[in-house]
Amino acid sequence: MLSINPKEITTQKLHSYLLGAIAPRPIAFASTVDADGNPNLSPFSFFNIFGANPPILIFSPARRVKDNTTKHTLENVLATKEVVINVVNYAMVQQMSLSSTEYPQGVNEFEKAGFTMLASERVKPFRVAESPVQLECKVNDVIFTGDEGGAGNLIICQVVKVHISEDVLAEDGSIDQHKIDLVARAGGSFYTRAKEGFFEIPKPITTLGIGVDKIPLEIRNSTVLTGNNLGMLANVEQLPTEADVNNFKKDHLEFIGLETTKKHTFAQEYLKKNDVESAWKVLLLN
Repeated sequence: MLSINPKEITTQKLHSYLLGAIAPRPIAFASTVDADGNPNLSPFSFFNIFGANPPILIFSPARRVKDNTTKHTLENVLATKEVVINVVNYAMVQQMSLSSTEYPQGVNEFEKAGFTMLASERVKPFRVAESPVQLECKVNDVIFTGDEGGAGNLIICQVVKVHISEDVLAEDGSIDQHKIDLVARAGGSFYTRAKEGFFEIPKPITTLGIGVDKIPLEIRNSTVLTGNNLGMLANVEQLPTEADVNNFKKDHLEFIGLETTKKHTFAQEYLKKNDVESAWKVLLLN
C-alpha cells in the first residue's frame, strides 16, 4: 500500500490524490454578484448539505494551488454575503464545465456558457434558469482554513428560498432521482452521472473557450443542438479556418447544400463522438 505524509509531497500531487479518492462530489453551481452588481457564475465540488433546521449548505472556493490567488466567487461573497447555489444535471453539464474557464474579472459567465439569468426573490445574485433546483442563500460565515495555495474557504450558507422545477417531481411531490439526473465530480477530468456512471469532460482550465455568446445566432437558436452541444462548441479557443473548412468540404460533398436542420443533425453526430472540430466544419459549410 502506498503510504503518504501530506507534508512530504507537493500540494498539487496531494490535491490530485484527494480528489481521486473522495468522490463523487456534488456540484455547487454558485451564482454571485460583486459590490457593483456584476454577475459571476462558477462550479465548486467541495460542497454538501449540513442540516435542514436551519437549512445549511457549505461550499469552498479554495485558493488556487498554482499561484495562491482567490476566486471571484469568494471575493463576491465576502462583499455581499449572498449566493445562489444551483444544482447541476446532465442536460447542462457541458455548459457548466465551460463556465469554469478562468475568464477575466467582469466577464459574465452566464453569457459565455449560454445560461439564462433568472432574478432571485430574496437575494441579489441571479439563478440559473436551466438548473432543476435553485437555492437562494444568505451567507452566515466564512471560515478560512489557511493562507497558502490549496487552502479552503468554507462558505456557510443558510437557504432562504428553494425553487424546484416541476419537471423533476414524482407523483407524490418528491424529487425523482431519475428525472433530476444529477451529475457529480470525481478525480481528473471525470464526472459521474448518478443514474449511469462515469464520463469525461476535458478541463477548460488551460484554455479560453470562445463562449456560447460568440456562436452565430443561427446555431445558438438551433432546434436540434442541445445546451450540452453548445457548451462543447463554445469550448474551442478558435474556429476552424476557411481553408480548413474548404478542405473538409472536398472530402465530404454529402454535406454541401444541406438545409439547416439536417446540417445541425450531422454536426450533433460528430459531437456525440467528441469530434468538435468536425462538428464546427459541418456547421460552417456554405
